[in-house]
Amino acid sequence: MEEAIKKLADDADGLATYEYIANNIENIDAVLPALTDNMIKVDSCGQFTVSAARYLHAIDSEKYAAEIDRLISAAIDKDRERVYIGSLLSDIWGQDYTERIEELNSSDNNFRRIYKRLYPKGII
Repeated sequence: MEEAIKKLADDADGLATYEYIANNIENIDAVLPALTDNMIKVDSCGQFTVSAARYLHAIDSEKYAAEIDRLISAAIDKDRERVYIGSLLSDIWGQDYTERIEELNSSDNNFRRIYKRLYPKGII
């Protein structure tokens, strides 16, 4: 597994790292922090960083909470065009996130950052 991670250092955009996570989810707990580091390093626009966060959340949001948080935070910084981060609102915080905006803004820094980026003046 360590050899595979070394090869992922040459990942051009994060796709290979995302595929490795998805294809090896049952065996990556020990190396997931390193895989997350690599994803954050190589994904310049946030596309695969968002995908990895969504995937890990769907698999086990509690078990992978720390890595999901890191991936979302990095995606917010990388996705300057706001192409990918918008999907995180409903995928991570649920379809009813619009009913809980105040609560989520006050309790979750990543939610607040995404929401502020997408709706700087609030939902009109």
